[in-house]
Amino acid sequence: MSEPYLPTLITATPEEGFQLALKLSRLAVKFTQPSAEVRDRLRPDYAENADSLTAASQVVAINFQTVAQANDFWR
Repeated sequence: MSEPYLPTLITATPEEGFQLALKLSRLAVKFTQPSAEVRDRLRPDYAENADSLTAASQVVAINFQTVAQANDFWR
């Protein structure tokens, strides 16, 4: 059996937590659209679209909130 891609939400620092939030966001896109070719073809459509970039930032922020809560806000 392969190693889990997300063994824990626990991180040592908020910066590591933010990196984990980015990873969660990227994995969600990859699982939603498994074709790298399709993702590459679509990238120019959202790369210069302010609404798409804002939506992507919101997804990362929600994932960061989840990680922060799992880490008791690094207290």
